[in-house]
Amino acid sequence: MRKLIINTFVTLDGVMQAPGGPEEDPTGGFVWGGWSFNYWDDMMGQVMGESMAKPFELLLGRKTYEIFAAHWPYIKDDPVADKLNSVMKHVISRTLNEASWNNSMLVKGNVVQAIRALKEQKGPDIQVHGSSNLIQTLLKHDLIDEFRLWIYPVTIGKGKRLFGEGTLPSSFKLINSKISTTGVIIATYETAGELKTGSFALDNPNEAEIERRKRLADENKE
Repeated sequence: MRKLIINTFVTLDGVMQAPGGPEEDPTGGFVWGGWSFNYWDDMMGQVMGESMAKPFELLLGRKTYEIFAAHWPYIKDDPVADKLNSVMKHVISRTLNEASWNNSMLVKGNVVQAIRALKEQKGPDIQVHGSSNLIQTLLKHDLIDEFRLWIYPVTIGKGKRLFGEGTLPSSFKLINSKISTTGVIIATYETAGELKTGSFALDNPNEAEIERRKRLADENKE
């Protein structure tokens, strides 16, 4: 089975909306588009180039597909553009009637079943770029195998977030990390099963702790 990999830019407070420019996605009155622009360095370019050099296919939500399709086909003499224009692209949309960007195919029917079927097919790993709404569906149905997060040293406070309300409690294993000269952390995490919890509490709680727990329980009943 091939992996489904999330490759996304995200702020310290979890926002992933419109990293590349204000015109990308102003949904919800978002005015901070382009927050990643001033942080790019040579190391980040090298990491991106290495990622693009390996075989992969794309799984995209409708909005990200439209952003990419209106940009990358018009970029010439650029290896990233060449790769994105040539790879197979699977597009999730309830409103598009066609996907005309080179090697693009609309995913029809039950989205979750279709993505599971894609993962079971032979071929290269599948990357998701952007596509915040689609990611929420993938999270709810535990379809993601790996996260490649580019974590930028900024906070925004509002906007579309990587991990939304439907995120399942899970554990992850850090398998690689790098830090750019501008403070961007590029971290790769594999999924590692269910979230396991524990406690640092005393085995025999004292009276103050017992009273605190009782107060908390009473507050939660209100």
